Amino acid sequence: MDVLERFIEISKEEFKQVCNTLDTDALYKACEFIYKMQVNGNRLHITGIGKPAHVAAYIASLFSSTGTPCYFLHGTEAVHGSCGQLVPGDTVICISNSGETPELKSTVTAVKNNGCHIISVTGNNNSWLAKNSEICLCAKVAQEGGPLNRAPRASIIAEIFVLQCLSLLLQEKANITPQEYIKRHPGGMLGQLRENEK
Repeated sequence: MDVLERFIEISKEEFKQVCNTLDTDALYKACEFIYKMQVNGNRLHITGIGKPAHVAAYIASLFSSTGTPCYFLHGTEAVHGSCGQLVPGDTVICISNSGETPELKSTVTAVKNNGCHIISVTGNNNSWLAKNSEICLCAKVAQEGGPLNRAPRASIIAEIFVLQCLSLLLQEKANITPQEYIKRHPGGMLGQLRENEK
């Protein structure tokens, strides 16, 4: 089996396992927590270090376009002034596969010191990050699927999937209409009303 075939097979196995072990109760709890927090006038932010930072930027955009405004918080700049975007009562979603990344520990500590709540997305629900969050969304994989089994691949797929699941619950809660969606996304084909939506 060559490297590509191996990655495809491992990805199938890992994704199936993520689906089978998905903690839907934690997802519903996170949705309600975020919704109530925003009703109270607070905001949602999302952060990560390294590859999870790119996941965070995508998810912030996805949440925002589907009815839940969300702000990307730079994982390392947070401890160099960017915590200024936070106000007490805000919620920050923190992404880390290991849950032990030193830079993210510093960010989480700063976020909590600024009076904010933490929701974690991690592959290790016994990690420092999981223990320092109010809600933990587990995105656990056993193998990354690539040479050396180090570069984030399967874990990134798992993190995105778990957060997409949360985005569905939040979008349903926001109950935005096609017209409201288009206001947020006026460009491209997605910015056009379909016949059945007119």
